[in-house]
Amino acid sequence: MLFGDASEKYLAYLKAERGASEHTLRAYGSDLAQLEEYLLELKSGKSALKVDHIGLDDLQYWLQDQSDDKGNKASSLARKISAVRSFWRFMMRKEYIDYSPAELLISPKLTRPLTNFMMVDDVFHLLESTTPDSALGIRDMAMWETAYGSGLRVSELVGLDTGDIDLKENWVQVLGKGSKERVVPLGSKANDALKRYLIRRMELVSEPTDALFLNFRGGRLTARSVRRLLKEHLIKAGLDPDVTPHGLRHSFATHLLDSGADLRSIQEMLGHSSLTTTQRYTHVSLQRVVQAYDMAHPRARKSKGEEK
Repeated sequence: MLFGDASEKYLAYLKAERGASEHTLRAYGSDLAQLEEYLLELKSGKSALKVDHIGLDDLQYWLQDQSDDKGNKASSLARKISAVRSFWRFMMRKEYIDYSPAELLISPKLTRPLTNFMMVDDVFHLLESTTPDSALGIRDMAMWETAYGSGLRVSELVGLDTGDIDLKENWVQVLGKGSKERVVPLGSKANDALKRYLIRRMELVSEPTDALFLNFRGGRLTARSVRRLLKEHLIKAGLDPDVTPHGLRHSFATHLLDSGADLRSIQEMLGHSSLTTTQRYTHVSLQRVVQAYDMAHPRARKSKGEEK
């Protein structure tokens, strides 16, 4: 074994001190096992192979092998590099090695495709197609209006309690990522939908609960249920069923930007810690501007002679 028990100790460290998820532990463990197998095969002619014999070239050869033969995406390669860097740093702290060649590895540039979003007309069609003729239907209408009107993550939406909304002042208090709280405006349509829902909400209550959005048994609605419900409503409305609740959040941000809202305000409403994350929406708007230009501007279109 090239790594000995170092990899096991590293994974135990990630779990105990870094709070790594089971998914991360499995992925990192698999990456290190693949690397160890590759290095042992690559260095099979050398006796008494040790970790400190591994250089930058060896790690680069492994990544090239992973890219060419295994068909890994850039995101997978970036994760593998992250795993290797972190592991080598751990070994340095434990004094298994004196230096880390992994620090010189260059991560591939990742494109961050924007989750599918909806045009304004499609959002309106979704909302108009939701039939609030029952307590559950009124609940769904209130959810879509709140998710789209305030740009909430699905986890934030289902985490709302009745005390988190102020229908007089038109705002909602949200507990976002990293347990960071923020206050987001409520649109008038969301306000109206929530008022209607709160009147009928008691029909769903089976025992006292502060949860705002309830399932038919009276418990707090889950994120998975919201995704399923949205898919059902999209199919019923004849819209793209692959749009997710996060797609409504993206629609909120894109439509605000298209209407002239500044990035800083959108950043604050979305709860992004970095403006770079919010700037993704400028690419969507720019693409739409370019498409409109190409279709409408007389000097943007090629003549028939040029197209040949």
